Amino acid sequence: MENSKNYHDMQNNLNTMKMREVVSTLPSFCKEFFRGIQEYTSSRTRLAYAYDLRVFFEFIHSENKSCSHMEITEFPLSILDQITREDIEEYLDYITYYTKDGKEYSNNERGKKRKLSALKSFYNYYFCAESIKTNPAALVPLPKQHEKEIIRLDVDEVAILLDQVEDGEKLTKNQLKYHNKTKLRDVALLTLLLGTGIRVSECVGLDISDIDFKNNGIKIRRKGGYETVIYFSEEVADALSDYLEKRYHMIPLEGHENALFLSMQNRRITVRAVENLVKKYASNVTGLKKITPHKLRSTYGTALYRETGDIYLVADVLGHKDVNTTRKHYAALEDNRRRMAAKAVQLREK
Repeated sequence: MENSKNYHDMQNNLNTMKMREVVSTLPSFCKEFFRGIQEYTSSRTRLAYAYDLRVFFEFIHSENKSCSHMEITEFPLSILDQITREDIEEYLDYITYYTKDGKEYSNNERGKKRKLSALKSFYNYYFCAESIKTNPAALVPLPKQHEKEIIRLDVDEVAILLDQVEDGEKLTKNQLKYHNKTKLRDVALLTLLLGTGIRVSECVGLDISDIDFKNNGIKIRRKGGYETVIYFSEEVADALSDYLEKRYHMIPLEGHENALFLSMQNRRITVRAVENLVKKYASNVTGLKKITPHKLRSTYGTALYRETGDIYLVADVLGHKDVNTTRKHYAALEDNRRRMAAKAVQLREK
């Protein structure tokens, strides 16, 4: 029940159960790898590794003649020394596009980079433990990823979006039926995302007790599992207060009593539901860019950097472990500031 375990603990347990299920389809020696990385990886990362390794071993099983005569679960650890750099390069080519059980799958540069990173960690673990003699994954360079320009909302677009959430003018008749019931929640939710830059997963995991109106702060659980407090403005506080007046009169389903944001079914709202409601409101605003919750986060990060010029503060508030991640995203803004520096210092009066 949610009373005894919070949302994040429940998600971790769910990820762990799914991971065990996937690991049971992998070679038995893989269990050692997942035990070995447990202390410094999240349950979500381990689950992603398990899925990626399953794709790899399925490829090896079907394409490598020396492996096709035995079941994947029966592969010995020594098989890793039989896999070559060429095998891994062919695997990367294969995952560009493949079919499985009648379904089509494809991977762009980002997807390939993630799957190769999982394989590098996997090989590195056994190589450092001196369990294998070769490390072909280390010889394959990560695919070069072309950075996409970050899409963010301008100040007037933020106002237009929030006005649309409040008024619902361009919603369909069917959408309007539910709008009166969800308006306060939706305004609070989008105002919170735009006013703090928190991730959607952090937002849906909020409990009522995580809000501190005395200090205008919310306690959130970051990606790595650590807790931190993010502060919000009076505008965000007002939107949350308005919603909470209604929230206190709602009767949540058992196990969802603590959840801050509830769905129409009185369950804790899901990440998918938040993505859908952002899409719903943004699609009704003429000329608004293709907006996702992550772009609301980028919008906040941009506004904060423009106001403060402090890249370290932006990295801290957004929860980036490495400031270089933040700097990469806001490189264009940093360049503009450097250009301004050229005009800021005058050596001699004209």
